[in-house]
Amino acid sequence: MQIVKDIINWASAPVQFFTLSTLIFFAMLRFKGWVKPRNATLILVAALAFFFISMLDPNFRLIVVKADNIPIAFMLFIVGFFLWLSLKQAFENDARIARGEPPAEAVETKDKLMVWPHLVYTEFICLILLTVVLVVWSIVIQAPIEQPANPTDSPNPSKAPWYFLGLQEMLVYFDPWMAGVVLPGLIIVGLMAIPYIDTNPKGNGYYTFAERRWEIGLFLFGFIILWILLVVAGTFLRGPNWNFFGPYQYWDVHKVEPLVNIHLSEIFWVRMLHRAMPSFWLVRELPGLLIALFYVVALPPILARTLLKNFYNKLGFARYSVFVFLLLMMMSLPIKMYLRWAFNFKYLVNLSEFFFNI
Repeated sequence: MQIVKDIINWASAPVQFFTLSTLIFFAMLRFKGWVKPRNATLILVAALAFFFISMLDPNFRLIVVKADNIPIAFMLFIVGFFLWLSLKQAFENDARIARGEPPAEAVETKDKLMVWPHLVYTEFICLILLTVVLVVWSIVIQAPIEQPANPTDSPNPSKAPWYFLGLQEMLVYFDPWMAGVVLPGLIIVGLMAIPYIDTNPKGNGYYTFAERRWEIGLFLFGFIILWILLVVAGTFLRGPNWNFFGPYQYWDVHKVEPLVNIHLSEIFWVRMLHRAMPSFWLVRELPGLLIALFYVVALPPILARTLLKNFYNKLGFARYSVFVFLLLMMMSLPIKMYLRWAFNFKYLVNLSEFFFNI
């Protein structure tokens, strides 16, 4: 049993956790057999069995049963259920379209019901049941209200509300102006820009994956891997001093992991050229500035001629430019995450003179 816990703790380290999660995510989109009700039921039973057996471990139970962590555990199962339901309907429609049949949503069936009274009745019953659940929840589980804020005695770890844990995790890898303003703003702008960038008429009014493979895949990657997993990591894996802990590890407040964060300028001038860093900021940060300019300016046209050639031909110059900029900004997060975990890499450009870091 301890060997299994050690393996799971090892797999919960940041590099392994996000790598395995990403591989599982792409396998989920590639192989469709898991959406079959029987296979999905087996996966659900295995997940529940893992959860309840893990509750026997005191360290796991201590984290999960915290009043403000319980909703996150429920959220994982709810997100998994609706992801399965939507992809199940999408894969079934893909099979129908491959056979030359219309999507299920386009077929008139006798079991279609009117909004009034059938849908309204159903929603009203759900409202009553949810109200009962919330009342029972508020009675059984104590509200996670702590002592009044004391600037001389901060909690360890000091965490944001669950819906800001993704942003708090991004603050580890980016400067506050980038993680707190630019990237969240680009998320909102990107979501608003989707209807104007994506002109694919297929999949309008019915579930499908094959006809919108890239669009759905990129959206789910940003939502599942770059948001939900950040919330999970911030809730269950980030412990005292913001260190990573496995689900079966004790959150030791005395654990100290020395991290010698290093900037690209130090790698280039000191480690590669074996010389002191220039005092003038432009010369010192020139390697990082050139890489940043290449990433934002030169890489989009290169991708337009290679990997994203089909997107460029389909979208045109203007829409492609917006699309690839948002895509590169999204991919900058996992790039910085892996660089930090593997090499303690902090900033590509460190302009402390102007409080500007990338």
